[in-house]
Amino acid sequence: MILMVVSIASAAPFAYIANGNNVSVVDTATNNITATIAVGFSPYGVAVTPDGATVYVTNSDDNTISIIDTATNAVTSTVNVGSYPRGVVISPDGTRIYVANAGDNTISVINTTMDTVTATVNVGICPLGVAVTPDGKKVYITNYGIGYADHNEDVAGNDTISVIDTATNNVTATVNGFDFPYGVAVTPDGKKVYVTSGGGYNASSTVSVIETSNNTVTATVDGVYFPYGVAVTPDGKKVYVVNNQADSVSVIDTATNTITANVDVSESEGLGDPTGIAITPDGKKVYVTKSSLKNAAVIDTATNTVIGTVTVENYPSTFGKFIGGNIQKAKLNGSKAKASLSKYKDKQKNHSKHHKAKKNHQL
Repeated sequence: MILMVVSIASAAPFAYIANGNNVSVVDTATNNITATIAVGFSPYGVAVTPDGATVYVTNSDDNTISIIDTATNAVTSTVNVGSYPRGVVISPDGTRIYVANAGDNTISVINTTMDTVTATVNVGICPLGVAVTPDGKKVYITNYGIGYADHNEDVAGNDTISVIDTATNNVTATVNGFDFPYGVAVTPDGKKVYVTSGGGYNASSTVSVIETSNNTVTATVDGVYFPYGVAVTPDGKKVYVVNNQADSVSVIDTATNTITANVDVSESEGLGDPTGIAITPDGKKVYVTKSSLKNAAVIDTATNTVIGTVTVENYPSTFGKFIGGNIQKAKLNGSKAKASLSKYKDKQKNHSKHHKAKKNHQL
C-alpha cells in the first residue's frame, strides 16, 4: 500500500480580490471563487500574512482595516487608521502591518498581536504604495503627490519615496526624482526596489530601480505607459508591471533592467483599466485585476500569455500582494492525511494480529 500524505506547504494559495465592498476569494488551482466576504467601503489594498492565516484589507472610504480569518472567511476585527488608506504590507515575521494613508500623508503601524495602531509616521504627500524589505528593516513608500491639477514639483514631499526604519519608525531617507510614483516592490534578496511612475497626465512613464544599500536610483526602464501595480517573481528574475492605459503588462528582466515581453490583457469589450498585480508563491501565475471589465486576467509566467480570466461581481482594483497561502485547503489536506495515516496504521495492526494468529494456528 502506498500512502499519499499531502503537506500544508503544497496547498494551492488563494487570491483575495477587493471589489465593490467585498473581497472575492479565488482558488488559484481552479480559478473558482470559493467565497465572498463583506468588508468596508471601497476596499483597495490587500495583504496576506506569511502563514496565510490572515488577510488585511484597507477600506478607503471607511478609514479602516478589515481583518479576515482565512480559515472561516470571516472578518474578525476592524481597526481604525488614518485618512483614505490605500496600500498595505505585512512585515516578513507577520508581527506588523504598514498602511499608507493617502488622505493625511501618514503611515499607520499596526501590531498584529493586539490589532491596534502602535505608531503613526509622517511621510510625503499622498502615500499610495508600500513595500517592506525581506529582512523587515526598511519600508518603502511611494508619495504620489497632490493631484493632477495642482501638481507642483516644488512642494516638499511630492513625487518622492520615503524610507522608514522599522526599528525606530522614523523616516531615514527620502528619494527624489519621480513623476507620480505609484507602485513599489522589493526583490527577494532585498537589494533592489522597483517603483512605477507616470500615473498622472503629461507625466513621464517609467520604472525606476533603487539600490537599497544607498537609497539611490541606479536605473530607469522606459517603454511602460501609465504604470500602476508592480510585482517581482519569487526567484527575483522578473518584474511584472501593469500598464493601466495600455491594457498590458510589461515584463522586465532584473539582470538587465530591460523589457523582454509585453502581455496583452485587453478584451473586445473595451478598456480593462488594469491596476493591481500579484504573483503566486510558486512564481507560475500572475493575476491582474481589471476594474472596468470586472475580472482578473491570469498570466502564465513560463509563456507570458493570458491563460484564463476570473470574473467578479463588482469592480476589482486590488492593490498589493493579494495572493497567499490556502490555510483552509491546507487544514483539509492535513486532516485527510492524518485520517489516511490513522487508517493505514489500523490496517497494519489488524494485519499484524491476523499474521500472528495464523502463525500460532500453524504451530
